[in-house]
Amino acid sequence: MNNRIAVVPGSFDPPTLGHIDVIRRAAALYDELHVLVVHNPGKEAMLPIAQRLTLLEQSIAEEGVVGNVIVASWSVGLLVDYAQDVNAGVLVKGIRSQVDVAYETPMAIVNRHLAEIETVFLLPDPAHALVSSSLVRQVAALGGDVSPFVPGPVARFLDTGAGSAPRG
Repeated sequence: MNNRIAVVPGSFDPPTLGHIDVIRRAAALYDELHVLVVHNPGKEAMLPIAQRLTLLEQSIAEEGVVGNVIVASWSVGLLVDYAQDVNAGVLVKGIRSQVDVAYETPMAIVNRHLAEIETVFLLPDPAHALVSSSLVRQVAALGGDVSPFVPGPVARFLDTGAGSAPRG
């Protein structure tokens, strides 16, 4: 596997400025970066995967992320299976707090055991450290202004009311 190819996985439901910050910084570190929308069977999604892919692509372009960034989705099999398919040697995860570290560490160890894939944790820009997709979903569902927390394409999409109802 190639340690110059990395995968940033997430549900991105919806994409936030924190996600874009991690994607931007990871794109500068790796020759090829796969931003992977993964299906989480434990969560009811607000946005369908196809919409998340579109919003990520638009947000990455509009926010001026530079690098070889590929946006894709994965819903069958292990994350390490996708990483192996694209020859990635690194998973990049954004972590906001010790809670994220506690959640992500066992997965990082298992992924290294399963496929010899390393996990790199990136700390957020302090401006985005407390923002999560869950928080954005709550604010949007109650009619609040999410524009300080999400890229323009996401804010415009949610502002139309199109993203307020839960969907698969």
